[in-house]
Formats: sequence, structure tokens, C-alpha cells
Amino acid sequence: MSKVSSSLLAASAVPHTVSDYLSCLQIVMVNTTLPANIGSAARAMHTMGLSRLTVVNPKLPIDETSVSHAAGGNNLLSSATITPTLESAIADCQLVFAASSRSRHLPRPVVTPTQAAKIMFDFIDKQMAVDVVDNNANPQLSENSQPISKPNIAILFGREDRGLTNEELAYADYHIQIDANPAYPVLNVASAVQVIASFIFAYAQTHCQKADDLDTDINASIQPTLDVTLRQQWDEPAITQQQLQQLTHRTTELMVQRGLADSDNLKSLPSRLSRLGSRLQLDQKEYQLLSALIAKLSKD
Repeated sequence: MSKVSSSLLAASAVPHTVSDYLSCLQIVMVNTTLPANIGSAARAMHTMGLSRLTVVNPKLPIDETSVSHAAGGNNLLSSATITPTLESAIADCQLVFAASSRSRHLPRPVVTPTQAAKIMFDFIDKQMAVDVVDNNANPQLSENSQPISKPNIAILFGREDRGLTNEELAYADYHIQIDANPAYPVLNVASAVQVIASFIFAYAQTHCQKADDLDTDINASIQPTLDVTLRQQWDEPAITQQQLQQLTHRTTELMVQRGLADSDNLKSLPSRLSRLGSRLQLDQKEYQLLSALIAKLSKD
């Protein structure tokens, strides 16, 4: 396949409508206390075109108060996914953001809602384009090959009274902070969903318009839009959050086995390894290489 043909194929694979992009995003609410806030968040999502809601271990189930606060977003409640753990909620996500009003222990890179939207959409563009080119360039693929799956991106929101814990924030690749009164920068969880979703929706419209404009110019359409200082450009799909945590766990076990860490006093070692993995942004081939290396060292 020629370079121009590959580039055109990649460009055609990139989503161009607002809904195409927004369908790659899911809002994850962790351990909510009030069912009404779930409904209010669903309404905020629906207003801004988001449709995927996951609720992790809510203290109270979705109920009539949720429905009454959801207004036009009732469909989001009926299709919401309820999971027992945050790990299961984001296991198949390649990119995770967490809303946080303040920096915590071992913080991740902090971005504004607009910066977060850019990172998300550039990631979607690159991931979809790379997957299509890889599938069409691989001679082993056949007509029975599985269709290319959309990228899966999660945005985490914490409890009404105390937000996300340090351990939960450590799952995120980036932390999103909303500019607010420094004397009291804390928003209600549904309000935080509304604000961040609003920035994402506004960015989506601008991003899609630029993509449409670039389609008229082949040379322009094949130029990378990703800021590589924020995100690596892969030639393979990115690893999922579940794979990152598995790698972190196995590396920790190996260090304990080799006498490089104390199993009874790991302190922040797992969190630092997880953050290192997030910063490297491993792809599937790199994950396989490291997994094979860890397996070999564990046996020797």
C-alpha cells in the first residue's frame, strides 16, 4: 500500500461527527451517596451529548429520585452500567481521566477541561487511524477479522463528600481541574460532570469542523494532530488499564521476589510503578515484551 493510500485510509477512519467522538467517552461515578446526583449527572450528560454512564458501587441504587432529576436523560439511567469495583469499570479503557479539585499524593499531570478534551480527541484520531492502517497492511487478516473497536476513555468522578481517594486517582493518566474560587473550589459531583462535559462538547464541535476542513486537503489531512509531548504516537494499540495494573502487580511481585522491595512495607511502590506505566503509555507489543521479561526473571 502506498504512503498516500495509507494516509487516506487512516484519514477516512478517523471519526468526524461530534457523536462519533462522544461515543468513545464514558462517565464513571464512584461510590455515590445520593441517587438524585446520579440522575442529575445523567441529565448533564444528555445535555452535552454523552450517553455512556457507569456507576461504581453506589451506596444506594438508582431510584425514583434519580429518574426525577434525570429529566430527558432517563435513557442513560436505564442503560447505565453498575459495577462493584473501579478496576472492573475501567479494565478495558486505554485512557483514564479523573476529576480532582486539588493535587494529591503522587499526582498525575493536571490539565484543564479544554486540554483534557484535546488529549481525548487527538488520542481517538490517532488510535482509530493506526488500527485501520495496521489491519489493512497485515496480510494475515481475512474477511473474518473482527471489526476495529472504538477507543474507550473514562472520566472518573468521586464521592459527594470527599471525592476520589489517592488510590483511585492513581488509576488516572491525567487529572482534570476546573478553574474555580480558590477559597472553595469544590463542585457538586453532578455540577462537575456538567462543567467538564460542556467543555468537551464545545471542543468537539471545533475539532470536527477542523477535521472537515482538512479533508479538502490531502496533505493537510495526513499531518499528525497529536502533541507528542502529551501523548506517545503508537504503531500498535495502547494497553488497557487492566493490563497496566497487571503489569504493575507483576513487577511489584518480582521486586519482592528479588529482594528489591519488602512485601510488608511497599509504601508507594505500586503507585509509582503505575504512574511510570501511565507516563510511558505502553502499546500492546511493548506490554508483551515486558510481560515475557518479567515471566523469565520470575522463573530464573
